[in-house]
Amino acid sequence: MDKVWLVIKREYLSRVQKKSFLLATLLTPLIFPAIMGFFLWIALDDVDRPYLSIIEVVDENNFFFIESSEQYAFSFSNTSFEDAKRMVREGERFGLIYIPTLDISNPKGITYYSNSTPSMGLTSFIEGSLKRRIEEQKLYEAGIDPDILDAYRTKVNLQTVTLDFSGEEKIADATVNYALGFLAGIMIYIFIFIYGNQIMQGVIEEKSSRIIEILVSSIRPFQLMLGKIIGIGAVGLTQFLIWIILIGTLSTFVIGYLGLQMPQQQLMEMGSAELNQQLPTNSSLYQAIQVIQNINFFQLILTFIFYFLGGYLLYGALFAAIGAAIDAPSEAQQFMLPITIPLLIAYLGLFIFVLDDPNSKASFWLSIIPFTSPIAMMGRASYGIPFSDLLLSMSLLVIGFIFSTWIAGKIYRIGILIHGTKINYKTIWKWLKSA
Repeated sequence: MDKVWLVIKREYLSRVQKKSFLLATLLTPLIFPAIMGFFLWIALDDVDRPYLSIIEVVDENNFFFIESSEQYAFSFSNTSFEDAKRMVREGERFGLIYIPTLDISNPKGITYYSNSTPSMGLTSFIEGSLKRRIEEQKLYEAGIDPDILDAYRTKVNLQTVTLDFSGEEKIADATVNYALGFLAGIMIYIFIFIYGNQIMQGVIEEKSSRIIEILVSSIRPFQLMLGKIIGIGAVGLTQFLIWIILIGTLSTFVIGYLGLQMPQQQLMEMGSAELNQQLPTNSSLYQAIQVIQNINFFQLILTFIFYFLGGYLLYGALFAAIGAAIDAPSEAQQFMLPITIPLLIAYLGLFIFVLDDPNSKASFWLSIIPFTSPIAMMGRASYGIPFSDLLLSMSLLVIGFIFSTWIAGKIYRIGILIHGTKINYKTIWKWLKSA
């Protein structure tokens, strides 16, 4: 174990003391607040200097009306269609809506002209306005007063409450759970790829420089591989923690300088007992506060740390095995496929299955299988899952890490000392059977 510790210490210090590590660690947190501050400054500048984009409407039916908004003003005049298009081309108008003579039972041919592709928000706004006007006319022709119908329309807001085994009721919101699961899963995905590749590059460098031949004379290859994985992982965690602290601090300063408040400051103010007592229990603000307060962040953080480290250790051993089997990074592509596919499946499954329905069979199996569970389980954990599922997933991840380390150790033990030989899957299979 002392030898493994020495390898960990060497890998950690050799990377932490590099200028590239210091620059990346210190400059990256400066980039994000700078970008955020720049776009916030632009957004605030737009708010201080509002302007309207004028859209000309040529309606051959003399029937439609679109109400102007804070950003867009709709001009209804007797301008001809060709003149209106000329105004758009010359920049006098932001856009043109052309409504030909149409049958409201089958409205076709409505067209929007502009010098650039319109945003989804603008097209949705225009379509919604025209749709409402057509519906009102249809109701009128059917002898139904639209005002009476609007009076009977009622908006319903569904409140979700979760029940635990103790009988306690907690207000929940899938949007918050979706955001937490999304961020946690993506962070693990990125971490595995970045630092897994660093392990592979480090092994390739030592193998090509023949330093490894000296090292294995005093330490077992498995101990060397394990020390390298843990050491580089510790570098990643250090960098990650520094980024969180610096980005949080600098973001608070930038937002404070612009006269705004960080979200956590707003939540602290909203979560005060006095304010909670003043708010009506059916208000959206009160329910939002309850959702945040009912999330077990301590359990969520512990779960994240476990899968963060478990996923890295599982894949880190496989990246080390690839590095030991090849002589140059260009040869790694053919062996990266078996590692990349499970990660991509977990990444896509997080969006398609897990975050959409964490209780589906697909979500269950993605969160149980060790090669996909580090990413998929964080999507389920944000919603709250049965303890039995979590225990089964964690147990299988530990077994998966041991199994992948065992396989990687066999490949590493032979491949680390082989040079100049063309390696393929058949060769690796022979190593696994003979080692």
